[in-house]
Amino acid sequence: MSGHSTYEPKSAPAKWLEKRLPIISLVHGQAIAFPTPKNLNYFWTFGGILVFMLVAQIITGVVLVMHYAPNTLVAFSGVEAIMRDVNYGWLLRYLHANGASMFFIAVYIHIFRGLYYGSYKEPREVLWILGVIIFLLMMATGFMGYVLPWGQMSFWGATVITNLFSAIPIVGESVVTWLWGGFSVDNATLNRFFSLHYLLPFMIAGVVVLHIWALHIAGNNNPTGISVQSKQDTVTFHPYYTTKDGLALVCFMIFFGWFVFYIPNYLGHPDNYVPANPLVTPAHIVPEWYFLPFYAILRSIPSKLGGVIAMFGAIAVLFFLPWLDTSKVRSATFRPLYRTFFWILVAVAVLLGWLGSKPPEGMYVILGRICTAYYFIHFLVILPLLGLFETPSPLPASISESVLKGGGGRPAGSVAAPESKG
Repeated sequence: MSGHSTYEPKSAPAKWLEKRLPIISLVHGQAIAFPTPKNLNYFWTFGGILVFMLVAQIITGVVLVMHYAPNTLVAFSGVEAIMRDVNYGWLLRYLHANGASMFFIAVYIHIFRGLYYGSYKEPREVLWILGVIIFLLMMATGFMGYVLPWGQMSFWGATVITNLFSAIPIVGESVVTWLWGGFSVDNATLNRFFSLHYLLPFMIAGVVVLHIWALHIAGNNNPTGISVQSKQDTVTFHPYYTTKDGLALVCFMIFFGWFVFYIPNYLGHPDNYVPANPLVTPAHIVPEWYFLPFYAILRSIPSKLGGVIAMFGAIAVLFFLPWLDTSKVRSATFRPLYRTFFWILVAVAVLLGWLGSKPPEGMYVILGRICTAYYFIHFLVILPLLGLFETPSPLPASISESVLKGGGGRPAGSVAAPESKG
């Protein structure tokens, strides 16, 4: 599905470079002339937003590292010095801290868009798996970055989360000792987390390249979920989608800027403005908001090992999603039953996030267990059965027909839902 480049170098330097390293024609074919389904909506713009946010996080992170010392004696005061003494240090720090939240907001929308429109189905299984790997790397990077300011929530969050690995039979204690670099969360731990936090974004960038490569092999999915039938179903990526992505990025940056300039600490925790103290435990230890659904799943299981398995299983199940969903129809637009269960899943995920911020007591625990059970039932029971018993709505004959008839309704001349191949 890669675009055929029509690039013809005009200047002598361009001709010289094209003959020796045809990088301009490669970019032209993959990012300008690339054929893209003509019916993509604004949910498809979050891929470009995510690339922008990754670059922004790497740039702000590299500059912040120039002023940060990973030592428990000076880490907290060093971060405060960046805020007060470094030119525009406050802006860099708030861009980086809130950028992590924006990154996760965009990635959660991106994931749920994939779930709604069936973007994980054949032939996009590898594309989806690479996306889940990126998500895992993002979570690891975000967790380690949260430790670096060395405030109360940084210290105790690191202590609680790393201690979870001790539940692993046989090797658990050794893994925790390696993570700590000793027998408690201390200077060696901070150094390890700093090194990994600096390294992982570049690993994410590498997997993102593979993710985009896999996308350009299989081609974009689209809101109808049906294959591209002819050139009439597509438009070139530029100028149509570069313009659309640009508008979406500007809107997203306004949203991002609102947090950075007006409520920069809204998504953080006030205890992290208190220096880390191993002798004083916060009343309620919570991770960053983007980990809260998984934290709620962890706490919903009475057994420590069971909670760890459930928490990691909540992510691991996504790897098998292309094979758990047995329906041949991709888009929820034509799957009325699946559409209902999808929105229930969204509600459950939001509720789990809210429950993760609450104390593990009373009704919060009961609701957490109900939501955790539904989360796994959705993927392991409901999805396989829906593919067997659900009767989808008729699909349009082509993407162009869907566009001309106004989207994903039941246009005249629709055909019965066939197996999607493209």
